Parts: sequence; structure tokens; C-alpha cells
Amino acid sequence: MALIFYFLIDSFFPRVRVENISMKPTLQPGELLLVNKLAYRLGEPHHGDVIVFHYPADPSEDYIKRLVGLPGDEIRVEKGLVYINGQAMDEPYIAAPPAYNGSWIIPDGMYFVLGDNRNQSSDSHSWGFVPESNIVGKALFVYWPLDQVKTLYYPMTVIAAN
Repeated sequence: MALIFYFLIDSFFPRVRVENISMKPTLQPGELLLVNKLAYRLGEPHHGDVIVFHYPADPSEDYIKRLVGLPGDEIRVEKGLVYINGQAMDEPYIAAPPAYNGSWIIPDGMYFVLGDNRNQSSDSHSWGFVPESNIVGKALFVYWPLDQVKTLYYPMTVIAAN
């Protein structure tokens, strides 16, 4: 019975290992995440979600990134800031401001993702969009190592105008 329960849980909440530095400081290499595969069957993705997806160029590889652009969004990276539909985002979780610039309009059925370690991440700014069908699920929390247990809820907010 315990084995059946384990496989049932693993089917809907797989574990994923962080393999590189692209999501530092939020995630560290070697950390283990619990991922909710049902999250986007029961609800919509949101700006700021940390997601696991199959890399579009090689679907056998899973990537972990922050969801920045939803279908229909206009994303602009300029002077170290990310703008979503013209509004600058407050991103206290990034390692350093991005050293690149660009703008993208997200097509239907596609998503735009960036690593929190913006200047050390292979992500949408360099290889393009993530198809909706490639999304595995929403990363919920780090559960290993035990001294690093934390939730991964970091909503993106607009920088307040002065």
C-alpha cells in the first residue's frame, strides 16, 4: 500500500534536482524541489511562478526557470530592468540586473522564462519561447537539504512610481 501511495504521489508531485546556477540565489545546485504537475490543469500560470518545463530544443532535458511572460504579454529588458506590458518589475530575488536588452511579444500558447541568475542563464532571452505543452508543473518548495527548506512563492510586483 505504501508503494502504491508513493507512486501515486510521485505521478502528480515529482521531485526535481537543481543542476546548475541559473536560478541562484533562489535555488542552489543540489537542492531538491517538489513540483505540482496539476497546478496548471486546475489553474492558470502567473507571472513570477517558478516552473519546470521540457527544454524546447531537447525535450528530454528539464529546465527550472521563473515565468516572466504570458501569452499576449510584451516583455522588454532595458537598463537592467524587466518590463511587462510597459510596467517595470520589482525583482528582489535576482542575482544581478540583466546585462542584456531586448523586447519580445509572447505568442498564443507560448511562455517567456528567465533564470534568476539573469547573466548566467540559458533561457528565453537567448533561445525563445516555451510552448505550453512543454510545461511540467509549478515548483512548490525546496525540501532538501533540510536546512534549506523553503516555499517558492515570489509574485512579481510593479516598481512603485515616485
